[in-house]
Amino acid sequence: MVGALCAGAVAAALVATGPGGAGGHVAGADGRADGYWMRTQARFAPPTAFVPSAAITYDMDLVPAAAWIEVSQHTEPLGATTVRLRVEGMKPGHAYGVQVHQKPCGADPAAAGERYRHASGTGEHRAGPENEVWLDFAPRADGSAEAAAHHSWGFRQGEASSVVLHDRPGGEGTRVGCFTVPFGWVTGAG
Repeated sequence: MVGALCAGAVAAALVATGPGGAGGHVAGADGRADGYWMRTQARFAPPTAFVPSAAITYDMDLVPAAAWIEVSQHTEPLGATTVRLRVEGMKPGHAYGVQVHQKPCGADPAAAGERYRHASGTGEHRAGPENEVWLDFAPRADGSAEAAAHHSWGFRQGEASSVVLHDRPGGEGTRVGCFTVPFGWVTGAG
């Protein structure tokens, strides 16, 4: 059976995508689901902002208020997933580390929990770009950048909920920003 995205994730993606965002199944010529896509964007705001945002800055020097972020996901029917990131307004030339995390963002940078790992454990299942979604970037002079990661696997239900920006590449260092993202997941494989 071809992998299918949970209907609840589709509804969440459609509600949470914000201006210019969208999400849903991509149908093939025969009418069956050929995958899933989602795109969401936001402007960063401090956790204490009067108008809350899905994108939170914890360090206004590295992630200025009103800097922009967009995350998109495309998951193929059997689970292969591509996640793309675009940003504007970041500190030019600074090397940021960005990974998908398990929980939504919160006022406390630790609220996003641990990094999402396709396989848990030690040895071959350790931290790294093969087992995690890494979207590290260094902005150009205008503060913009893009990054993408492609994996042969998809997210498990409810285990991927945000992207966290760190003050240095590789997922180490201080958390300087967080964006809650309505990632979809594959519930079956063909």
